[in-house]
Amino acid sequence: MHQGSLPSARGSVLPRGGARRVLAAWVWLGLAAYVLLPWYLPQDQGLWRAWMGIFAGADTASGLVQAAVHGRPWLWSGVLGLALAGIGCLMTGARRQGTWLFAGAALGLAGLLGSGFLIGSRGWAFETLERSFGELSVGQLGFGPGAAVALLALLVLLGGGIARLGAFRGDVFVSAAVVSCAALLALFVALPVLRSLAGAVLDDDGAVSAVALAQRLFSERVWGLGCLAGGVRCGVAWNTLFLAVLTATGTTVLGAAIALLAERGGRARLARPLNVLALLPIITPPFVVGLGLVLLFGRAGLVNQFLEWAFGIPPTRWFYGLFGIWLAQMFAFTPIAFMILRGVVQGISPSLEEAAQTLRASRWQTFRSVTLPLMKPGLANAFLVGFVESIADFGNPIVVGGSYAVLSTDIFFAIVGAQYDQGRAAALALVLTVFALGAFLVQQRVLGGGHYTTVTGKGDTGVPLPLPEGARRVVHMLALPWLLFTLVVYLFAFSGGFVQTWGRDYTPTLDHFRTAFDLQWGVGGLVWAGTAWNSLFTTLKLAAIAAPLCAGTGLLISWLLARTRFAGQRAFEFAALLSFAIPGTVLGVSYILAFNVPPFELTGTALIIVLCFVFRSLPVGVRAGTASFQQIDRNLDEASVMLRAGTATTLRRVVLPLLKPALVAALVYSFVRSMTTVSAVIFLVTAENELATTYIIGRVGNGDYGVALAYCTVLIGLMSLATALIQWLVGERRLGRRAQEGAR
Repeated sequence: MHQGSLPSARGSVLPRGGARRVLAAWVWLGLAAYVLLPWYLPQDQGLWRAWMGIFAGADTASGLVQAAVHGRPWLWSGVLGLALAGIGCLMTGARRQGTWLFAGAALGLAGLLGSGFLIGSRGWAFETLERSFGELSVGQLGFGPGAAVALLALLVLLGGGIARLGAFRGDVFVSAAVVSCAALLALFVALPVLRSLAGAVLDDDGAVSAVALAQRLFSERVWGLGCLAGGVRCGVAWNTLFLAVLTATGTTVLGAAIALLAERGGRARLARPLNVLALLPIITPPFVVGLGLVLLFGRAGLVNQFLEWAFGIPPTRWFYGLFGIWLAQMFAFTPIAFMILRGVVQGISPSLEEAAQTLRASRWQTFRSVTLPLMKPGLANAFLVGFVESIADFGNPIVVGGSYAVLSTDIFFAIVGAQYDQGRAAALALVLTVFALGAFLVQQRVLGGGHYTTVTGKGDTGVPLPLPEGARRVVHMLALPWLLFTLVVYLFAFSGGFVQTWGRDYTPTLDHFRTAFDLQWGVGGLVWAGTAWNSLFTTLKLAAIAAPLCAGTGLLISWLLARTRFAGQRAFEFAALLSFAIPGTVLGVSYILAFNVPPFELTGTALIIVLCFVFRSLPVGVRAGTASFQQIDRNLDEASVMLRAGTATTLRRVVLPLLKPALVAALVYSFVRSMTTVSAVIFLVTAENELATTYIIGRVGNGDYGVALAYCTVLIGLMSLATALIQWLVGERRLGRRAQEGAR
């Protein structure tokens, strides 16, 4: 063995000096953050203005100046921790180095986070501490860029110390990634959710009460079965569960049908139009699909008018309720299933299908016994995402739900209604969390210990097997009418933006577009005179920041889940999924409760909106990446490591190119979801950070549907361009396979 190298459990040789240099760089980065960046960031000052005062005022000074000059000695704990970690980088033995790194990073994190949560803007955050230690002369604001960089450096060093002590096969990159991602999930998912759910066990006086929890959880309104005994309705929990199973099943079947039609339909020229039509609902702003369905099936809709004219059937509200919500959710969530399953279908090795046919299996037997089983991870992930999306959906039930109550709408009315019962809202959110956890465990049991590897390092020049005739007919019967129906709904929905007043005056006009997006030439140059420009620019900026962060974090987490084993992995995976199990309204309120005070004082800033975007959409990237990783042979990773490539290089040069479908799915979904989300950010926006969806809601609330639909049309166009740009930049995954003969 070469001197200065360390053998890994995989049999490769990992350079020790390189890891030591990387860890030393993180030590210097943490110390530089103490000296060169403002430790706190007052909300009334921008980053540039605060940076200009790093050696001056108590609000904007750097961490070093805060500790030495402005009476905040607790900040020395971070400097001491970084110094101990720096000493560890100079050590030669792996365990000795790991001990110093771990001790220094743990000391720094404990000191900074402990003081951050215990000391608020006016001194001690708890009266008990003030009585015990006396009143503090100074407090502290929420953490700023200096504290954020220093904490990140300490987290990476903590991971390095854990790896040097022998965990994660000594891989510093994997250990640091697990520690950092776990910290992010704990801070921006678990902490806000637990802060919100804690209200379920508190009574009206703020005391912990099991009786109050039981009364909220097991009421007739939640679990009643009156509909089975001739009553009017069942409890909202049963309503939500039944609707979620229907939606998840329908979206998975339709998503699989469209994916098979696009990839195995035998007509390559149909693939692009199918992709566009299938993805159209996901790039739709809120209320568009609901409004289109109401124009078709509502009391004054086209279908009811036709039934009255042709058969004398008087118009009714038959569409509002379970059927209406289910249909709207099918439109909303089928594209997610399609995005997940398309990459899975692409990854199925034609050689396996050709081997089955060599053994005299028919095309139908091959499809049933080879193709469908290899799609099992994608089908399970698509069902899970559809199920969790359905139980957390708020927009569709509030628009077309009628008297069919579900948990998300009951939570909303408990928070913003006249009752304002935060404890009941927290209890209902707890039920949703249990449902999501149950779906997650069922999915894990279904997949079990099966192996679904289809992408290996070997060349594969097999021809993708066309669908059997019977399967092709079923796929066409399911997918083509649905896609045509999608076009009809959108045609009705967007026509409202081009007429004077829908239902009264159908005169064609562009006045609604002028109101929102008027451009004029003034004395000083171009004037953005439309009322919607500010919200559009803000939304585009924040979504463009959130999308790559969400996609990168999601795929990194999915890689960690698929390629490593560590203590607490199940809890880690569920935390990554948890943000989907919580309705957007509850998540927004949770962020306000968790980040309204130091140490993470983010309420009212654009950063809290970006973070909400990232962690609200994170599960799609995780599930899409997980489905793809289950198809990629681990030997590819092993071969790269054997050739002395580091883990980060292997991830960038070998794994990432094979994850292009999952990367596109994560980027597109996170960007589009950020552009169109409503409930998660409705409580987080401010006058300075107005979003497109809040502008649209304001117009809808004022009855100005023309301007709202005109804005939605512009957003659809912009998101379509953004989707095409993402797909062009990322490119297609190349697996060295020949196309079907009929696709040439």
